[in-house]
Amino acid sequence: MKVKRAKFLHGEVHLPPDKSISHRAAMLASISEGVSKIENFSQSADCVSTLNCLKQLGVDIEIEGSSIIVRGVGKQSLRAGNGFLDCGNSGTTARLLSGILAGQNFESVLVGDESLSKRPMRRIIEPLEKMGARIESNEGCLPMKIYGRKPLDSISYKMKIASAQVKSCVLLAGLFAEGMTKVFEATTEDGKVIRTRDHTERMLDFFGAKIEKKQDSVSVSGDSILKARDFTVPRDVSAAAFFLVAAFCLDGSDIILRDVGINPTRRAIIDVLQLLGAKIQIEREREECNEPVADLHLVSDSERIDRPIVLKGEVIANLIDEIPIIAVLGTQTESLEVRDASELRVKESDRIALIVENLRRMGAEVEEFEDGFRVARSRLKGSRVRSGADHRIAMAFAIAGLMAEGETIIEDADCVAVSFPRFFETLEQVTVK
Repeated sequence: MKVKRAKFLHGEVHLPPDKSISHRAAMLASISEGVSKIENFSQSADCVSTLNCLKQLGVDIEIEGSSIIVRGVGKQSLRAGNGFLDCGNSGTTARLLSGILAGQNFESVLVGDESLSKRPMRRIIEPLEKMGARIESNEGCLPMKIYGRKPLDSISYKMKIASAQVKSCVLLAGLFAEGMTKVFEATTEDGKVIRTRDHTERMLDFFGAKIEKKQDSVSVSGDSILKARDFTVPRDVSAAAFFLVAAFCLDGSDIILRDVGINPTRRAIIDVLQLLGAKIQIEREREECNEPVADLHLVSDSERIDRPIVLKGEVIANLIDEIPIIAVLGTQTESLEVRDASELRVKESDRIALIVENLRRMGAEVEEFEDGFRVARSRLKGSRVRSGADHRIAMAFAIAGLMAEGETIIEDADCVAVSFPRFFETLEQVTVK
């Protein structure tokens, strides 16, 4: 994909549905009793992987335009899949579904593409084995065979790393355990609680599970019965981040993003931009299906606050998916440093390495650390950059291309289909050259 310098962005941006919430809605609807209609369901490749796995497990799912109809089978009536359960490129599918499969009375084998097969799974294997499941893996990676057990043992588990996927996996397994299963959030070295995204516990509550939420933990009861609910998925704030950063950095921009999820555990990108002087109006703020939603309206001018930004500690979990585009933002401010983000090394790619490599190709001044990077204000030049088949890297450097002199060429740009299939088309519609 070729991207050229832009003057500004203008218009209404049609964002995709939130991928994280779509995964969870499909899974919980599948083990609920009754029929759920999930509107505005993500059509990303990752969420298609989740639907295909659930269908293999005996769930009847019908697609109606942008909605899906899920005929839940309840907690007790999933059946062994015919063959491997292919999670594609989706770590959310593999890790969350593992929690459900651990509580079944059959064996399951999860596989994924080349990228997913390198991503760490020991982080979920350990708590699931403590609950009584037996798991075989390829040195802690996929393929992974799960020997489920009914019922599982309830546990009290403190996470070693800040991961909403680990928390969600254990909570979903807890639905099939005797008693209360409790998960404590990870903490920083100085004892601060690192709050990870809380979509799973919000949705468990919405579907009728017995849960208890505290500042540092969440518990779920194994005797919870989930009841079918209609659900509307908000627009993806992680997708919004690319357009918010582009509009903020290009003077004269005026964009509106409708129906965006602004969950407190996901909205730190808005806070960072406002810290730099971004004029983001949060309009029509409301709650839908236990999730806070609003319209975002950003008008850009040259009155920015020039200040060094350091992002580290407990805020990183809130920003983890937005760090590639935050790196691009860093080239347009005094300086930006990201630390405590070593989790980026084991995403769809080594995101730290690719961020640093591509920024240097575009002429940016950047320093790499094991757990992050530091970038200084830089005049970007169009270049050929590598996506590493990573959707967030491809989209971040498309935005960098809008700010760069000359032409930027993004390799393997079609990987954006993982989360935002119409990204380039949407970007073109609101870009003024």
